[in-house]
Amino acid sequence: MKILGISAHYHDSAAALVVDGVPVCAVQEERLSRRKNDATFPAGAIEWCLDRAGVDAVDLDAVVFYERSMLKLDRILTSALRAFPRSWRSFPNAIKNSLGEKVWVRGIISSYLGVPRSRILFTDHHIAHAAAAFFTAPTRRAAMLKADGVGEWATLTAGRGERRDDGTADITLHREIRFPHSLGMLYSTFTAYLGFAVNEDEYKVMGLAAYGRPTMIDRVRRLIQRTPDGGFVLVPEYFEYQTTASRSFSSKFVDLFGPARQAYDPIELETDEGRRFADCAASVQRVLEDTLVDIARALHEETGLADLCFSGGVALNGVANARILAESGFERVFVPPAPGDAGCALGAALYADRIYFHNADRDVPDHPFWGPPVDSAELARAAREDGHDIEELDETALIEQIADDLAAGRIVGWMDGASEFGPRALGHRSILAAPHSREMRDRLNRDIKNREEFRPFAPVTPAGTADRYFELPSGGARLARFMSGVFAVRPEWQSELAAVTHVDGTARLQALEHDMAPRLHTLLEAYGRRSGIPVLLNTSFNVAGEPIVNRAVEGYSTFRRCGIDVLVADRTVVRKHASPPARPLKERVP
Repeated sequence: MKILGISAHYHDSAAALVVDGVPVCAVQEERLSRRKNDATFPAGAIEWCLDRAGVDAVDLDAVVFYERSMLKLDRILTSALRAFPRSWRSFPNAIKNSLGEKVWVRGIISSYLGVPRSRILFTDHHIAHAAAAFFTAPTRRAAMLKADGVGEWATLTAGRGERRDDGTADITLHREIRFPHSLGMLYSTFTAYLGFAVNEDEYKVMGLAAYGRPTMIDRVRRLIQRTPDGGFVLVPEYFEYQTTASRSFSSKFVDLFGPARQAYDPIELETDEGRRFADCAASVQRVLEDTLVDIARALHEETGLADLCFSGGVALNGVANARILAESGFERVFVPPAPGDAGCALGAALYADRIYFHNADRDVPDHPFWGPPVDSAELARAAREDGHDIEELDETALIEQIADDLAAGRIVGWMDGASEFGPRALGHRSILAAPHSREMRDRLNRDIKNREEFRPFAPVTPAGTADRYFELPSGGARLARFMSGVFAVRPEWQSELAAVTHVDGTARLQALEHDMAPRLHTLLEAYGRRSGIPVLLNTSFNVAGEPIVNRAVEGYSTFRRCGIDVLVADRTVVRKHASPPARPLKERVP
């Protein structure tokens, strides 16, 4: 059975194809269109998935959209009418947007693919999130927690999933919190208030929080009130997202927290204003964490299950995820590599396969590499046209040479195999560097990533040695598999890992198993033989404002435009004509 899943028309559009119960490909539209957070109908992603699998659209058994469009329209209309007359300015635009392609999505899909309308199915938004987390995780029974901005009506849902020995499976969501009460919208409101882009820069708030103190917790808690049943409500007079699209926070919010930051103003942490913004970020971060931990702890007590599957955009908050693991009582927390809306394309297809069509449950490969493969010949052609020397190396020579480059302080663009599905580079579309000095962090921010100085970089290390350098609780290595948790760097290693240690002594770790990315794992071991520390800085292969690179030619373009010294695409290596002299790595004690 061939099932295509689609997410679109909000943010992070994507397509995923499941054949006989197993994903065969999945890609976000932004990776192909090169428009970051592309929300348009994912025509490019659909076409690539079908071409990659050799499937004609007419042979699809089903196409599944990741939410129920008419139910979402119901929420938009109801919310606008409830807020009337305050919503009278935004009401026409809301209706115009909803009555376009967002509502008539069945007709759009049928027209584009040429499939009968009877084969086009819809699933609830949070069910798609749940299926993306549960059916891709190595667990048979798990509690389910989903939190995001909003789907149709739900903003947070809780339930449980079960995969039985007879091949049947169930996902049941038995509790929900509805719009406008939303942890995702609470955090996004502070994202906008702090001058960052909503649905894109929430991770900047998490990074900024480490520089502040949670001195405004009491003020944040005036905005969110806990309810006797363990839920929460947002106090509406502090917000405007439910009445207008022009601003998410109200004048009363500004009265409470002070003037908002303008996006073009720098955050100068040594000033009173900069510290105020950092303290604001720290305070909403702490309230988010406390709320999620309380809800997860209650869910554990209710279900008695050892595993939790957590997804939705809020599950991208690695600091909160680590606290849930440490404090909720769950032994393992599974966050998929694409926990946001892009992952719903895969979740919708898997839910249709297992639940709607009652096909036998099957284990899914435990990796994120479902996107287009890199073509090293494409890199060679582009580089030769520019007069670069090309090296084609065997596996052993490649690993040894790149380990030497990293040990010498060079920065490496690393492209290997199929691209990752999700927002994080997990070893196939990465920029790699030595993790030891603050100067390396500053160089990456200044010369390559072009981003704020307060943003941290992530480390990657073999899973077998992760606990030596990082304080991992039981189950921490699993959460770190897809870089989904933030953990403390052991104090004795912080000076040696200065480029990846955040100001609060933590790092968003990737603990890499050999089977997931063998070539990078081997490179880590080779680098460890030179440095005594098998840890590398791993950041996504892109510059600010652009999606992660997908094709080799995109990697080459980025390589040409920034301070990357060496570019690798499978076994093809290109170097800058005049790379800066590298300082040799100091001897370190293993």
